[in-house]
Amino acid sequence: MPEPLFPVLIGPADWPLLAAPVQRMHGGAASLSAHGVAQVDGARHPFARLLRRVLGLPEPGADQAIALSIERVEGRETWTRSFANGRMRSTLERATGGMHLRERLGPVSLYFALRRDGDAIDWQLQQGRLLGLPLPRAMFGSVFSRSLAEDGRYVFHIDTRLPLLGQLIAYRGWLDID
Repeated sequence: MPEPLFPVLIGPADWPLLAAPVQRMHGGAASLSAHGVAQVDGARHPFARLLRRVLGLPEPGADQAIALSIERVEGRETWTRSFANGRMRSTLERATGGMHLRERLGPVSLYFALRRDGDAIDWQLQQGRLLGLPLPRAMFGSVFSRSLAEDGRYVFHIDTRLPLLGQLIAYRGWLDID
């Protein structure tokens, strides 16, 4: 049985220092479900809407109900996020030959270094690929992604801004693990 993805990538010294809801969300349970509320923002021009559709990202909207399911099989995690304004599915796994997390969203793969920051996880984008081809890091703009806990709940903050496009998507909110 493969080791759980996030504990390996965070490291044995840092994993126990994460907040309990963060450990539960990113731990090794074979399946997990959660529900909560998210604020989703993003540019409203046609190109941003098209790119969100291609990548399977939700459309902006305040106070959207969100349901999350995670299925873990042999070191790979499939995250399905059902927002009121769309469904987002991504596959997470350890990048070949390294200590990075690879998240695949449609034709795009993003490679993150995961770092403990206090009792939270800071996701640091290192590179990206389109249809398997590496692209210059600058094309992926700025990505802020953080997993933390507040008031006993799992909390997430994600904000992605692309050159010339602006804010592709930002979503933040909380989840209660079922």
